[in-house]
Amino acid sequence: MMALLRRDLTLAVRAGGGFGLGLSFFLIVVVLVPFGVGPETALLGRIAPGILWVAALLACLLSLDRIFSLDFEDGSLDLLATSPLPLEGVVASKAVAHWLATGLPLVIAAPVFALLMSLPQEGYGPIVLSLLLGTPALSVIGAFGAALTVGIKRGGLLLSLLVLPLYVPTLIFGAEVARRGVEGQGYGPPLLMLAGISFAALALLPFASAAVLRVNLR
Repeated sequence: MMALLRRDLTLAVRAGGGFGLGLSFFLIVVVLVPFGVGPETALLGRIAPGILWVAALLACLLSLDRIFSLDFEDGSLDLLATSPLPLEGVVASKAVAHWLATGLPLVIAAPVFALLMSLPQEGYGPIVLSLLLGTPALSVIGAFGAALTVGIKRGGLLLSLLVLPLYVPTLIFGAEVARRGVEGQGYGPPLLMLAGISFAALALLPFASAAVLRVNLR
């Protein structure tokens, strides 16, 4: 399983869907927002939690179609489906690789982007913590969507339409954690909800994704 994880990380970087693409998109959104809403520090600080989370969500969305498509095109996915490694383990490995290549760099770079968005210092810890707990759910849910659309030519738009509604709870609770942190309120309940979504996704969706892949590979 570790060999598969290393292979997926290498493919993610070589195929152009690695951390550079996500970070570049994140940076573009953060730079463009002040041009759209104005340079007022108070306003930017108020909307920063939501903007940072939306940017992170869309950055993760960019590379979802590559999770299974490259293996499907070269026939590797059929070999993985018949290998001794359970297909659920294959899905989990690919979701982890996607998070390491896309989600984790966003978590690490979040304080810098928060500074560019004039986020108050009280919100730095909550925004990083919320992204750290929430972005794994984005990758696992995205892997489920990628499994549903594998084999469909130009299925990126369909994948986005399927996945975005499933992302909404994670977005709501993730932004709420950061907002409460900025306002000095307790953010324990939304943080627990965010962690619950991620753990539930990690526990259930690899099995659902594997079942969908078996149907699509018949």
